[in-house]
Amino acid sequence: MKINKVKENLQSYLLWPVVLGILLAIMDIHMFFINITAGVIGLGYLVVYLVLAVLLYMWKRGKVQRDLVDYAMRYNATFNQVGTELTIPFAVVDSDYRCVWENNRFKKLFSEKLPRNHGIFDAIASLTEESFPKSSKSNEEIHFRVSDVYYKAVLQRISLKSVMDTQSDVFHEDVITEKQMTAVETDGTDVMYAIFVYDESDIVLALKEVNDQRLDIGMLYIDNYEETLAAVDDVRRSLLTALVDRKINKYMLKIDAVIRKLEKDKYIFMFQHKYLSALQKDKFSILDEIRAINATEDAAITISIGIGTQIDTFLKRQEYSRSAIDLALARGGDQVVIKSKDNLQYYGGKSVQQEKNTRVKARVKAHALRESIEAAERIVIMGHSMPDADAIGSAIGIYTIAKALDKPAKIVVNQVTSSIASVVDMFRKNKDYPSDMFVKTEEAINFIGDKNGSLLIVVDVNKPSYTDAPELIPLAGSIVVIDHHRQSEEYFENPTLSYVEPFASSACEMVAEILQYVGDEIHVKTAEADALYSGIMIDTNNFMNKPGVRTFEAVAFLRRCGADIFRIRKMFRTDLVEYKVRAEAIQNMELFMGCYAIAPCNAEQCVSPTIVGAKIADTLLDIDGMKASFVLTMYNDRIYISARSIDELNVQIVMERLGGGGHIYSAGAQLVNSTMEQAIQKLKSVLIRMKEEGDI
Repeated sequence: MKINKVKENLQSYLLWPVVLGILLAIMDIHMFFINITAGVIGLGYLVVYLVLAVLLYMWKRGKVQRDLVDYAMRYNATFNQVGTELTIPFAVVDSDYRCVWENNRFKKLFSEKLPRNHGIFDAIASLTEESFPKSSKSNEEIHFRVSDVYYKAVLQRISLKSVMDTQSDVFHEDVITEKQMTAVETDGTDVMYAIFVYDESDIVLALKEVNDQRLDIGMLYIDNYEETLAAVDDVRRSLLTALVDRKINKYMLKIDAVIRKLEKDKYIFMFQHKYLSALQKDKFSILDEIRAINATEDAAITISIGIGTQIDTFLKRQEYSRSAIDLALARGGDQVVIKSKDNLQYYGGKSVQQEKNTRVKARVKAHALRESIEAAERIVIMGHSMPDADAIGSAIGIYTIAKALDKPAKIVVNQVTSSIASVVDMFRKNKDYPSDMFVKTEEAINFIGDKNGSLLIVVDVNKPSYTDAPELIPLAGSIVVIDHHRQSEEYFENPTLSYVEPFASSACEMVAEILQYVGDEIHVKTAEADALYSGIMIDTNNFMNKPGVRTFEAVAFLRRCGADIFRIRKMFRTDLVEYKVRAEAIQNMELFMGCYAIAPCNAEQCVSPTIVGAKIADTLLDIDGMKASFVLTMYNDRIYISARSIDELNVQIVMERLGGGGHIYSAGAQLVNSTMEQAIQKLKSVLIRMKEEGDI
């Protein structure tokens, strides 16, 4: 122990006069050989020195020891008092995470009502066993909050074995007793922890204030300005625009925002970040206020907002806001998208985007698509996994353009489901088309070859992970996306051309429009017209689901190209097994919350179980009072959910909460590692939560 070493050093120090006396005696002996008289005199002085040294040693030894003991006791008491009254909360915890000592400040703040040797987790609930350092070479920091006070706890690991070997006398017996040390040595638990707690409220509040005062940047667009106001007379148009402008400025005034009008239907605004949470809690009521303005009997004005936040530079925030507004528009408008460096958040999106009567955009996209195809050497076309009639029909339409422009092209179809088997067979048996028109992923990879000159055209899907062959995406030199589903936070990075129109009834409708503008040399054959027509018919559920004026115009174009409704109807007749599966699912349907149909579907006997589920969901909407239908189908160890509605529920926002997406009236999701019962319960929980939050 270190106290014994101190005693030994003190004894050695007090014996130094005796050692010097021996040295003087040796010197006196030498003096006798030189001069006897000098030796005698030196001997006398030596005797006197030794007598005085012995007397002083005997007299002062006790006094020095008493003074040292007194100093040590006063030092130890002072040290203990300073530690006890230290303004920084401090505690010592044993290996069982129980407090063996704590100063007054720690007791007052965290353990005033707790018993002696209480558990540290009872005092600071935020601490866990994982919070404590595993090595004495590093400390751990834990931040926690008690009421309105923010704290930082610094945890240090102490090895008692090394402490007892070198510095055990530093600890007062009230801190670590000899009994505790003995127990430590016996049990082998030679670890303790020191905890220092610092009040960091000022720092946290200062950082929060700085963060709250950051400027977020937003873009606000009026979605359907031209289309809505086109049929309004000049006087009323001025009143409507003034009313919209007033509501927008009044709403921005509530959050102390700076807003400027860039164009007649575009605004940019900036506001302090602290107001964003209030806007989110309010669910951006400006959407409802603007939607309540009826421009005409058939149309209402809607707006879209994109906000960029939580990024360091103003330039980045502005880029985020522009990206967010683009996403809001691509998803159909009438909603708010908030983009940060970590995630995307959506609000609104409950209404249907109005169909645009002008075809200017379709014509521009058609010319851009032609340029992309002409610049490519090899073209691969694909839809989503387990393609349906819309995916295969739109792919055949794009294939028609590529062949007319003398470009080699392939369509990726990894699984020919019953819903497209008749369409695929129609082309495979036709001598006008090559036998390798449809290929699998491996063949497509070999065909696409080098990135240079390769073009990948994706139809009827805008999520990379949902495509039929996601591995083709990084191999393609350029990518074109044509889709009618609302865009989600998963999207293609930097496509050469992106044509996403949520108001369109189907991808086949969009491709049919493109065919009319892509070039005069494009001639659609009868089989190709049938494929495109069938895609529109299936996706609109025989023209009962979201058909628009442009839908029927596209159908009229296809009829002129030779499409035959009777031939198409024969291709999509249902077999008896599928009818029985559909009847069983309808019989097992559960009515949830009085207006939502939830039905499990056992379609293992069917060739295309997911297509059967979609048909069942469409059928359930024919029941009176049904707002939406959800059919869950187990296939390939996944639960596929087909969601449908007429006009009372946006099923897309429901499916997005389950990781899916789609359109306002037709959406879906896929659940992995889930049983049918778990999937149904998860769907119900989402519906209940959305009902409580006012989203449905």
